[in-house]
Amino acid sequence: MNKNLHVVVLMGGWSAEREVSLSSGAGVAAALRERGWSNVTELDMQHDVAARLAELKPAVVFNALHGTPGEDGTVQGLLDLMQIPYTHSGLTTSAIAIDKELTKAVLVPHGIRMPKGTMVDTETLYERDPIARPYVLKPVNEGSSVGVAIVTDEGNYGSPIGRDVPGPWQQFDALLAEPFIKGRELTVAVLNDEALAVTELKIDNGFYDYEHKYTDGRTVHVCPADVPDEIAQAMLDMAAKAHRALGCKGASRSDFRWDDEQGEAGIYLLEVNTQPGMTPLSLVPEQAKYRGISYGELVERLIAEALAGAGTG
Repeated sequence: MNKNLHVVVLMGGWSAEREVSLSSGAGVAAALRERGWSNVTELDMQHDVAARLAELKPAVVFNALHGTPGEDGTVQGLLDLMQIPYTHSGLTTSAIAIDKELTKAVLVPHGIRMPKGTMVDTETLYERDPIARPYVLKPVNEGSSVGVAIVTDEGNYGSPIGRDVPGPWQQFDALLAEPFIKGRELTVAVLNDEALAVTELKIDNGFYDYEHKYTDGRTVHVCPADVPDEIAQAMLDMAAKAHRALGCKGASRSDFRWDDEQGEAGIYLLEVNTQPGMTPLSLVPEQAKYRGISYGELVERLIAEALAGAGTG
C-alpha cells in the first residue's frame, strides 16, 4: 500500500458523540504516522466540510465520526458525490443501520433474533407505560447508548413517567420501547466479513450506557467471554450474518443480550454499529488485538478495503 497517499481522518463534528469521535480520530492519525504514513490530516468536521475536503483533495477519508451526520449516510453521500473513497459502510447501509426499526426490518427476516419493539410518542409516556415493565426506552437513531433508559418497577421514573424527571423523553419526541432482556451484555466485532471474538461487558453498576462505554474503570471487558462454545459460535455467526445482510464494509460491531437461563434461544441482537469506536477503550481494537491484529494494522486494513472498494455500499 502506498503510504504517501493523502489520508484525511474525519472526526469530531457536532453529534452527541463528538468527544469520542475526536479520541477515535486522534488514535487513528497517530497510528498511521507511527506506521510511516507521510501525509495524514486530521479534520474536525464543521458545516464547511465539503469545501475543506475539496481543498485537501484526499486520496481516501478515514471516517472516524460517530453518530449523526457521520454515521447515518449523510457524510457517506457527500463523499460519494465527491468521489472520495472512505472507510466503513456506505450510504444505504449507514442509513438503515442507524435506524433501529429499519435494522430489524432487514435482519429479522434473515432469522436473526431481536427484541420486539414499538415506537411511542413521548407524550404518551406521561399517561401510561407503552409495554409491561421492565422495558428499555431508546432513541431510534442514536448510538453509544445515548438517551437510553431502563424503566423498572423499582426505578425512580414513577408510573407513569413524569415530565420533570430527567430522561430521554425530555430530549426526543419519539422513542423506541423494547422489552428488557435480562442476562449478560456481550458484543462481537466483524472485520472484513470475519467475526473476531465475543467480549462480555461487566459493569460496576447500572447498565452499559455512554458513561460506562467511555469512562476508564467503569466497565471490565472479558475477551474472550466466558460462555459455552456453542453460545459464542452462535453470536459470532449472528454478527457475521448481520454484517453481510446489512451490507456493512470495513468493521462493524453487533451488541447482544444473552439470557443464560434460556441457552441459545436467549441470544438477542440489539443493534449493529457501523462506525464502532477506535478509542483506547474501544471494543473493536481490543478484539483485533486478541486475534493478533495490532491497532495500526487494523487501521491499515480499513483503509485498504476503502481503496479497493471505493467505500460504497
